[in-house]
Amino acid sequence: MTATATARAASPALTVDLVTDGPAFAALAPAWGRLFGRCAAATPFQSHAWLHSWWLSYGRPGRLRLLVVRAGRDLVAAAPLTLVGRPLPALVPLGGGISDYADVLLDDTDDGRAAGALAGALADVARTALVDFREVRPGGAVERVYDRWRGPRRTVDDSPCLELPAVPMDELIARLPSGKSGQRARAQLRRLTALGVRRRTVGPEEVDAALGRLLELHRMQWQGRKVTSEHLRPRFRAHLVRAVGPMVRAGNAVVTEFRIGDDVVAVDLTLLSGSLAGGYLYGAHPGLRERKADVAVMLLDACARHTADGARGTLSLLRGDEPYKHHWRPERVVNRRLLMARRATAPLLTAALCGATTRQRGREVRHRWRERGAETS
Repeated sequence: MTATATARAASPALTVDLVTDGPAFAALAPAWGRLFGRCAAATPFQSHAWLHSWWLSYGRPGRLRLLVVRAGRDLVAAAPLTLVGRPLPALVPLGGGISDYADVLLDDTDDGRAAGALAGALADVARTALVDFREVRPGGAVERVYDRWRGPRRTVDDSPCLELPAVPMDELIARLPSGKSGQRARAQLRRLTALGVRRRTVGPEEVDAALGRLLELHRMQWQGRKVTSEHLRPRFRAHLVRAVGPMVRAGNAVVTEFRIGDDVVAVDLTLLSGSLAGGYLYGAHPGLRERKADVAVMLLDACARHTADGARGTLSLLRGDEPYKHHWRPERVVNRRLLMARRATAPLLTAALCGATTRQRGREVRHRWRERGAETS
């Protein structure tokens, strides 16, 4: 017997379990956290605190489909999914709608056995439904599952995300397209100092109160303008409060307050994983803009400080193609949508592709118009 064969023979047998109830999902937190740390592709949106809290706010009873793969007692893979009936019967990742990235967790040391076991289990659980992974960041762990899928499958573009290198603010300013742009950015930083803006990282015991201030400031800043309505709903507030405290304690989130004197004028929530930092949500008092404070520069400066140690490779501006983000010359990285079907459910795959093509054409038209506007401004 060769050394490789001996090692394989000594490897623990894999077992796959399907979790369908909330308490069992909650009990996975310690093992999930260890696996999260062994999956380099994981984003903050795959943390247990984020996903379990999402399930409590948005999940529908009887729809949880959480697949876990163990090697002996060790959790080596997990696919957090829920069953939906519209617009097509599908298994989709937890976190949809309010999460910028979706993925599975897969141990970095997996030799392909766990990915293969997860692919087989997904096919069994899907039955008459499509497996539809939206918003997968390129290089996501689920790509290894997709490679081992034995039925019809397709990959299409999904939402764009804008990414910067994880470097200090001085280096981000140096990337700007002209000397004048850099001078303006430095002047804006000096303006914040002159206004007396002070930054403070919030401790775990203060997170709940700080998030309350964030959401109130977020409501104020968008008053009278088009806002993401979900951010104003009680279920979103409940999700954020439940998720972020544990994430702060685990090092997967940072809440920052900005004060002038004794007044909190802005609060920022940045989410963290081993590979990236991403500014998720903020609230800023309208008075900051009246004082000619550049809120975008203030927030980017704070977020860049979370990547200054070089441990993370990416400072993500997350989903959205807003013009103000392009000022910093980010790289446009397009998320992927991975569709997997069984032979019997191939018509569902065709229907999903038709809808995806229509949406993609709309996005391309909007992107071209933005680029044309930037060229003529």
